[in-house]
Amino acid sequence: MPFNAYVVDCIRTAHGKKKGALKDCHPADMGAFVIDELLRRTGVPGKAVDDVILNCSTQIGCQHLLGRVTVMASQLLPEDVAGTMVDRKQQAIHFAAQAVMSGDQDVVIACGVESMSKVPVGSAMAGMKYSTPFHSEGLQRKYNAAGAGLKVWNQFDNAELIAKTYEITRTELDAFAARSHRKAAAAQASGTTRREIVAMPIARPGAGGPSVFDRDECVRPATTESALHALLPLHPGGVVTAATSSQASDGASACLIVNEVALYKYNLKPRARIVSMAAVGSNPLLGLDGPIAASRKALHKAGLRVADIDVFEVNEAFACVPLAFEKSLGVDPEKVNIFGGACAIGHPLGSAGTRLLTTLVNALETTNGRYGLQAVPDEATGNAFVIERVTDVDPEPVMSRLAKL
Repeated sequence: MPFNAYVVDCIRTAHGKKKGALKDCHPADMGAFVIDELLRRTGVPGKAVDDVILNCSTQIGCQHLLGRVTVMASQLLPEDVAGTMVDRKQQAIHFAAQAVMSGDQDVVIACGVESMSKVPVGSAMAGMKYSTPFHSEGLQRKYNAAGAGLKVWNQFDNAELIAKTYEITRTELDAFAARSHRKAAAAQASGTTRREIVAMPIARPGAGGPSVFDRDECVRPATTESALHALLPLHPGGVVTAATSSQASDGASACLIVNEVALYKYNLKPRARIVSMAAVGSNPLLGLDGPIAASRKALHKAGLRVADIDVFEVNEAFACVPLAFEKSLGVDPEKVNIFGGACAIGHPLGSAGTRLLTTLVNALETTNGRYGLQAVPDEATGNAFVIERVTDVDPEPVMSRLAKL
C-alpha cells in the first residue's frame, strides 16, 4: 500500500566561505556531524535508518565515495547502514521520499555535502584528454543546429543566455542580488536563520581550543545596488557578474524522511509532508531553466496553482534563475527566497537541495504558511517539489489498514 513521505526534521551547518572557517573540515566529517545532530534531535536510533542518500557535486579526492565514508564517520550510525551518492542537487530528497512512500524503507536520511575549499568546482574534469562530457559525437550532432554547438559546459555562458532569453536586465540582476544580501542579513539579525543552523565545533588556529561556527560567512549586509552596478561583467558586453552568481562555499545539511510506519514506531512529530515531486531535463544550451518546467509538473501533480503556494525556495545558482522563474510562472517576488539565497549565504553545491528544504520548512513555520515549493537547476535538468507544513499527523488509520493486509 502507498504511504506518505514526511520531513521529521532538517538542519544545516552555517556556510563557510571558500578558504574560510570550514576549509580544514573533511567533507565526511561535515556530513556525519549533521546526520548525528539530526538523530539526536529526533531521538531516532541509528540502527533504525534504512539508508543515507548523499548528494555531492564533485565526487573526486576527499569527496570520492562520500556517501559510504560519511556513514562510517558517523558516531551514531551502525556500519551496516550502506550509504550512497547522487549528483543531482535535489535528487537525494526525491529518492528518500520515493523509498519511504513505496514502503520498501521506513527511515531514510537525505544529506548534502560540499567542500569547495578542498575540491574546487570543475576539478573532476581538469587535466583529462576528454575533459568534458560534451565530446560525444551524438550530442554534438543533436545540438549543433544553426552553429549552436555545445562545445564546453559553462554555466556562466548559460546564465547569460538565460538573461537574454527571459529579457532580464543588468539592473534587475543587481537589484536581486543586493536584495538577497539584505534579506539574509535581516534573517541573521532577527535570529530566524539560527532555527535551521546547528552550531558546529571547529578548530581555529591560535584560538586555544575548539570554537563554534554558527553564522553564514558570506553575507554582506552593506551591499548596495550601486556598488554591484560598478562591477565588471564576467563576459565583455554581458550582464552577469560575480555578485549576481552564487558564492563558492563549504557546508552540509541533512533531512530525516519517514513514512507512517516510522511515525508510529518512534512516536515522531513531522514538520512537513512531501506532496508531489518532479524531475525534468532541459535544453543544455540554456542549462539553468529546468526549475520552470519541473515546477509546472510538480504543481500539476499536486493539483495546485502558483497562487496556492505561500513560500518558494528557488536556488540562486545565478540571480537570473529565480528571476526567470518569477517571470515565467507569474510568481510574487515577495514569496521567493524570503531569507535570502545563494547569492548571499553561499552555495555549497552538493548541499543545495537539503539546505533549501531546511530553509523552506523554516520559512513556512515562520510565516504560518501551508504550502511551499522548492526548485533547483542542475546540469541541464531541473527538480521541484511541493511540501505542506503539518503540525500533527495521526498514523493510526494507516497502521490499521496495514494490519488488515
